[in-house]
Amino acid sequence: MSVIILLLGASLIVALFFLFAFIWSVKDGQYEDDFSPAHRMLFDDKTDNE
Repeated sequence: MSVIILLLGASLIVALFFLFAFIWSVKDGQYEDDFSPAHRMLFDDKTDNE
């Protein structure tokens, strides 16, 4: 029974760490890219060589 309590405590600490990291990255502007490189590959760039 004590192992379950220990594992629950450890999982709560890990979950709180990831929640803190997510909130920190949102406040830092990590997810503010509206036009990412993954979307840029879908559109053709007109170059002077054509």
